[in-house]
Amino acid sequence: MLLSFGFCYLYSVHGFTVFVGGLGVRLFPGVLVKLIGNHMTIESEEDVLALKRIGEIVSRVLQGVLDAAEPGMTTLELDSIGEQLLERYGARSAPRLAYDFPGSVCISINEEAAHGIPGSRVVRAGDVVNVDVSAELDGYFADTGGTTVVPPGSAQKTRLCHATRTALERAMKSAQAGRPVNVIGAAIQRTAKTYGFKIIENLCSHGVGRSLHEEPVSIPGYYDPTDRRVLSDGMVITIEPFLSTKSRVVTESPDGWTLLGARGNLSAQYEHTLIITRGDPIVVTQH
Repeated sequence: MLLSFGFCYLYSVHGFTVFVGGLGVRLFPGVLVKLIGNHMTIESEEDVLALKRIGEIVSRVLQGVLDAAEPGMTTLELDSIGEQLLERYGARSAPRLAYDFPGSVCISINEEAAHGIPGSRVVRAGDVVNVDVSAELDGYFADTGGTTVVPPGSAQKTRLCHATRTALERAMKSAQAGRPVNVIGAAIQRTAKTYGFKIIENLCSHGVGRSLHEEPVSIPGYYDPTDRRVLSDGMVITIEPFLSTKSRVVTESPDGWTLLGARGNLSAQYEHTLIITRGDPIVVTQH
């Protein structure tokens, strides 16, 4: 089945379905779906302040959910914490608002790479838990994510998280107005290779700002020399590397949302929303 959302240009990667940042789109192999696109460009100081407001909120919600994760909790209980925090700050869950996602935040464990539905799954000691939080406030959207290892961890899990955080930091430093979009993927790819991990190639970064997913859509987490797009001053995007121990591709589970790696795969994701400038980007998802 072909399912798409009318806000962007979308395409497949190496014949696989591209899941844009996430709550994505299913594509037949090789099919180009061309839809009316839009993207946010900063036009005023109020735009910057509004993005920082919602960015701080999603950052605080993310930290609250990650800090609460402990053995014996269900992902539904974790989601409830996220929902209560969003309500406290007056923000609305973006995936629920935009796509009727059955939860307030996405919680993915171990072999689940992204978009895990909150439910009865119990968090266990040693689990790799990823939380992705996106929300809307006053017509502005921000998106962030992070990963934690529920103690006790292991050297591999610690290294995976460190490598993914490093990939995000290096990719953000490379993202400047006038540079090709593919410098982002190049930085992530170099970091993954250095640390000996794989990149999940059909999970991508994306534009954001006035809606959850905007142009530039599908910013790959690897270097694509054929990508001729250029970053522009005032553009609002996410950067979210997905590094893994085994899988280069994820597939959709029967629940229609959760994206799965291979059996035994572990993955980590860290994400920020940022405003492109001619110098260092303005990272809005911090507190």
